[in-house]
Amino acid sequence: MALTEGTAVADLDIALVTVRDRIAKYQRQSIGEQDTKASLIVPVLRALGWDTEDLEDVKLEYKRLSTDNPVDYALFLLREPRLFIEAKALGVHVDDHKWTSQILAYATVAGVEWVALTDGNEWRIYNSHATVPVEQKLFRTVRVADPDTRPGETLRLLAKAQMADHLIDVLWKSDFVDRQTKDALVGLFGPEPDPALVRLIRAKAQALSPADVRSSLGRLRTTFDFPVAASPEAGPVAPPKEAKTAANEPASKGEPPSAEMGEGTPWRQVSLGQLISAGLVSVPLEVEHHYRGTDLTARIEGPDRVVFDGAVYDSLSTAGGMARKSVLGSPTGRAYPQTNGWGFWQYRGPDGTLHQLDELRREFYERKVVSLGDARRAG
Repeated sequence: MALTEGTAVADLDIALVTVRDRIAKYQRQSIGEQDTKASLIVPVLRALGWDTEDLEDVKLEYKRLSTDNPVDYALFLLREPRLFIEAKALGVHVDDHKWTSQILAYATVAGVEWVALTDGNEWRIYNSHATVPVEQKLFRTVRVADPDTRPGETLRLLAKAQMADHLIDVLWKSDFVDRQTKDALVGLFGPEPDPALVRLIRAKAQALSPADVRSSLGRLRTTFDFPVAASPEAGPVAPPKEAKTAANEPASKGEPPSAEMGEGTPWRQVSLGQLISAGLVSVPLEVEHHYRGTDLTARIEGPDRVVFDGAVYDSLSTAGGMARKSVLGSPTGRAYPQTNGWGFWQYRGPDGTLHQLDELRREFYERKVVSLGDARRAG
């Protein structure tokens, strides 16, 4: 059961907006590597929960041996380096093979699985332990200046709390399997189609000759789309199917089905810290959920402090996942069930009825600010 120390989702969102503005300002000024680190990289690391002034968290110019070349940042968990970050000046091509080969080779020797190369704008994340050619070790690439690459979603995987929970390892495995599957599928339908595929098609279309099938497959244009698996902290996502089908039981009294939340919910980026600052949430706030016959309770104590079963977590979703784990156990390949905490946790209104926490985010977004703390006192 991991105790987390990360910062709120809003902190990273704010940091990325600041860094994006600085990139636009500095990209034509040829700023050096040290300025890139100070103005573009350190703010992101701090927002991800890494204390850049604490040597137990982050070591600068790290060397495993005195004869080694230093790594710009080594991020530590339990006194072991978990992530290497190699920084370059803004505008330097971080996809250069020489940078990649150098840092991955060093990470492999040092036993560090995760590596990031960045110029403060582009972040390229690699798995050094993958037993594949260098170019296939690349996990994801995002650019802070390009919101379409969804930098927050990927960089959030490098948060201290998320690294402690090994979420990036789980997503790497699914992405890696999808890539291998896609390559195999492309090979089946390539210019020289797989003989087994030709035989399979002929078995279902017996009037065709092998030459007919091969010719037809040569004209075929195929596209295989594997959606990128997302971090649960990237914003609310649609609740798992089990919300409707697990245990095949109706929702308990006072526990309405979770509403669908996703790209169509513009309030999904509202943070717990914003709700507390606006007075919509008065801490400490008790939240609950009646799940599969079990009453689960947690307590919100701050913008990045949610307590469940005596353990402190930095998000509603992690606390919700651990709550579900206490009932279901851990799913295969994950430390706990992926959970949308905003839809899972509920609070009681003045009349005693339960409401999803996500309703408060929507109120904040629509500027219908009614103080939950005042309502509770009035009740």
